[in-house]
Amino acid sequence: MLAAVWAYRFFILSSISNDLRVRFLRSKLGALWMVIHPLAQVLIFALVLSEVLAAKLPGIDNKYAYALYLMAGTLGWTLFAETVSRCVVLFVDSANLMKKMAFPRICLPIITAGTTLVQNVFLLLAIFLVFAALGHFPGIQVLWLPLLMLITLMLSSALGVLLGIFNVFVRDVGQVVPVVIQAMFWLTPIVYSLDILPPSTRAWFQLNPLIPLIVSYQNVLVFDTPPEWASLGWLIVASLGLAMLALVVFRRASAEMVDVL
Repeated sequence: MLAAVWAYRFFILSSISNDLRVRFLRSKLGALWMVIHPLAQVLIFALVLSEVLAAKLPGIDNKYAYALYLMAGTLGWTLFAETVSRCVVLFVDSANLMKKMAFPRICLPIITAGTTLVQNVFLLLAIFLVFAALGHFPGIQVLWLPLLMLITLMLSSALGVLLGIFNVFVRDVGQVVPVVIQAMFWLTPIVYSLDILPPSTRAWFQLNPLIPLIVSYQNVLVFDTPPEWASLGWLIVASLGLAMLALVVFRRASAEMVDVL
């Protein structure tokens, strides 16, 4: 499969380009919509928390501290949630393509991952501009950001491919995943800090595997501190294992998926 990916690399790149172009072909604002939606959500949360509730963020002296914190967490969460959500329905939505064209099926999730990564890079650039406008400039620790994005993409792609395969055979999976993602959003410290939780509750929240990843985004973008490497180590290992499992399951189920679809 890896050799097939390399052989079809130009097909993958052109498909990513076409996917992005088609999504915004008839839109006046074009690619700006890739960043308007998440930034609008951040603005709403920041307004409610910072202005209405007068919430303060420990460790950072900035009037717009919560807006910075929210944008950092939203960057990682958007990449994860968007990749998983698109991969879950990927094979069902691509049924006609899989039946009528002869190409390595593994190209489909790679195209999806590449598209979401490009969108996330645009969002990152927009966030940097907003940071500068608010008077906040990330420090040297921001150089860890590409690695964090790679970890996020690997974890979300592997999980999304597995769920996408299951969704082909049991369509309820596609209905359940959005609900779980919504719950995961509130169980992850994006709009709040773990420090405000009671110790007993915090212990349960620590079971969320996304917490060290999202906290690492916030560390490097807002607090200029290193990522949570102690917790990220096992997450990287788990992501690699999940990716290998997804490849094995995909290879075995690929032909049967076409028949079911």
